[in-house]
Amino acid sequence: MPALPDGFVPISTTSRFRFACHPEVPCFTDCCRQLDLALTPYDVLRLKNRLKLHSGRFLEQYVIIEWDPSLLFPQCYLTMIDDGRASCVFVSPAGCTVYEDRPGACRAYPVGRGASAGRDGGIEETLVLVREPHCLGFREGPSRTAGEYFAGQGLDEYSRCNDALLTVTQHQRIRNGFRPSRRQLDQFILALYNLDTFRQEYNDGRITLRRPLRADELQGLAGDDEQLLLLGIRWLRQEMFGE
Repeated sequence: MPALPDGFVPISTTSRFRFACHPEVPCFTDCCRQLDLALTPYDVLRLKNRLKLHSGRFLEQYVIIEWDPSLLFPQCYLTMIDDGRASCVFVSPAGCTVYEDRPGACRAYPVGRGASAGRDGGIEETLVLVREPHCLGFREGPSRTAGEYFAGQGLDEYSRCNDALLTVTQHQRIRNGFRPSRRQLDQFILALYNLDTFRQEYNDGRITLRRPLRADELQGLAGDDEQLLLLGIRWLRQEMFGE
């Protein structure tokens, strides 16, 4: 593992730590400010449904898409309020206003999770405990393992969808030097982040999958956003890698 920044400690799912965050902790909501919060496709799915917004409108209102040529794929970030502290648009004095559907990185904090596609087709997981000087939450809560903490934060469904995306972002052709075209990068945003438009274009016949749809994929087109996201991932593998 490469050298980690100060305060980042490698851990495993069985490593134990104390942590809790609540309004009585003096640093409450400090971690919701001065940050670059990258959003996964599943984060956007949960948030746009929470706000009852069309995915295209959500992207316009709440997301900054970074088209950095040094990055293989575009990155999506949550917009911050220009209040001198770069506060999260969803933070209030009482805490997170979208708490039940907050992004995966917020749920996992103070643990960071990295995942990569293993050579055997499985997922290789890397965890770090992030001990930032300002955070006083480590004085709170019971001792739990990282696995217990993740389960309590409801991260399983986030990890499941995020790990499915590795079949695109860490595809063997990517490892062998393949670089997507601008058209394919536009498809990446459409299929993963703009789900409502993706569904409409599929239902209108402007997007097709070169094989019969399965029952779960039909459920996605009928309204199940999680299944639609998985369909979008399969469509991207078709468009980028011919699968």
